[in-house]
Amino acid sequence: MAEAHSEVHHDYHLVDPSPWPIVGSIAAFTMLVGAVFWMNKDYTGFFGLPVNGQPWIFAAGALLLAFTFVGWWRDVIQESVVRGDHKPVVKLGLRFGMVLFIASEVMFFVAWFWAYFNSAFFPHDVSIGQWPPVGVVTLDPWHFPVLNTLILLTSATTVTWAHHAILHGDRKGAVQGLLLTVCLGLSFTCIQAWEYSHAPFTFGFNGLALAHLSDPAHVSLAAPGNLDAIYGSTFFMATGFHGFHVIVGTIFLIVCLFRAMAGQFTPERHFGFEAAAWYWHFVDVVWLFLFTWIYVWGASAVVG
Repeated sequence: MAEAHSEVHHDYHLVDPSPWPIVGSIAAFTMLVGAVFWMNKDYTGFFGLPVNGQPWIFAAGALLLAFTFVGWWRDVIQESVVRGDHKPVVKLGLRFGMVLFIASEVMFFVAWFWAYFNSAFFPHDVSIGQWPPVGVVTLDPWHFPVLNTLILLTSATTVTWAHHAILHGDRKGAVQGLLLTVCLGLSFTCIQAWEYSHAPFTFGFNGLALAHLSDPAHVSLAAPGNLDAIYGSTFFMATGFHGFHVIVGTIFLIVCLFRAMAGQFTPERHFGFEAAAWYWHFVDVVWLFLFTWIYVWGASAVVG
């Protein structure tokens, strides 16, 4: 009887009971609670616990979530490589799942672009007078932003090289292409971190108050409701979340690099890499929109 139940008579994969969904949910909830504590340093109503303004609960949740990722990826890799459970029908389902995930990510960035353009095209509706707001010194798009654009476009080429190498059974070429892509992704993150640290505005930058409050001609514009923190908010939320996605994509590719070095990708079985490559190309395309509209157009257009 046990043998009859263990023998597979279909192409579908019935997932074994797994602890990772509940563990991941606990981790995400811990991060949420930790973020609330972390961002409310002046609140004293948390039963007297010394957690106000402290990142430790959030960090614990993040570590638990990272542990969940490692365990879940390990199980999925074992199902594919060791047990051979990923039949063609299963692979098709994985592809549809990845496509839907990227579609949800597209809508996520649409929200940030919407927030940016709503303020940029209708600056009077948000009481800032013009876009970019008076007092904001925008970043030069032809400095580090264009360098990062070239880096991501080059990385799209190297990840495609790795893909073709896998399709032709060239493990060495796949490893080289992935290694270059990972290095380019890390370079992008380092350059953006430097750019953020030297940006002439902050997340809550109030340029009108700082630059024009002493000018009687602008005192009326510097009322609390007319400050230009909206520029820093929309800029850092859009580009910052993209930077976070670059970090996630880089980690994804690092995992693929080690798997390629271990010989786990074959011309017939390499969806893990394909998913990482699709995600990386999505990150590239989003950056092109960010560079075009937020860096180039946002620095040159004056709407008011």
